Amino acid sequence: MQRSVNSLIGYTIKAKDGELGKVSEFYFDDHTWSIRYLVVETGSWFDERKVIIPHASLGLTDWKSQTFQVNLTMDQIRNSPDFETKKTVSRQNEIKLYTHYGLPIYWDNVFYDGFGMGPYVPIPDIEPVKEEKKSTKKPPDDPHLRSTENVEGYYIHANDGEIGHVEDYIVDDEKWNIRFIVVDTTNWLPGRKVLVLPHWIKRIDWGESKVYVDLMRETIKNSPEFDPALAIGIDYQRALFDHYGENVEPW
Repeated sequence: MQRSVNSLIGYTIKAKDGELGKVSEFYFDDHTWSIRYLVVETGSWFDERKVIIPHASLGLTDWKSQTFQVNLTMDQIRNSPDFETKKTVSRQNEIKLYTHYGLPIYWDNVFYDGFGMGPYVPIPDIEPVKEEKKSTKKPPDDPHLRSTENVEGYYIHANDGEIGHVEDYIVDDEKWNIRFIVVDTTNWLPGRKVLVLPHWIKRIDWGESKVYVDLMRETIKNSPEFDPALAIGIDYQRALFDHYGENVEPW
């Protein structure tokens, strides 16, 4: 199923032995547009600290109660490496985090194919492994991790001008990759929202907070309107892909 990322903010995170806190944002990989981490506000039990939880530690999700289960203990999280969540997480920090939790790193080919992440099922307890045995490959210096919260508000530019700004993201709750970017066109088309696929993006200027898409304003103007109150059904997706000439099967 496809869900709004903003609708997941505030979900409860439960460890094996207690409640950790609430989801405040997510980190995604800007090459594959896959969700990699959840940022959790821990509340009073941990001095109001924010912690980063690898998506690989997720167990079952109770959508009805809006609860994410994680296969970690409160002590594991209490003793986890302390990172500044307002900054980009470096690959070195990721290695420390995965080593601490004894999780397989996602950039190994076995777990990371470059096109998103496979469905996750609860994982059993696993013993921490030594960092040098996790991968024989030298990880890249730039992890390409971005905060969903920070990227919200970035201006979207078509080939012939600005069309709006990033308002939200639509994520596939099985593969956990970002399927669509929700664009608010208020300053151009009052009250109208449209969807943009990540692979339409030509480049992102992180310094200027701008996203450039390989589309024309008129094409976007005539695209099917997105209503956040309605589920993204197969018929809507077909209409969207047909409009843009995309040979893609709806999800």
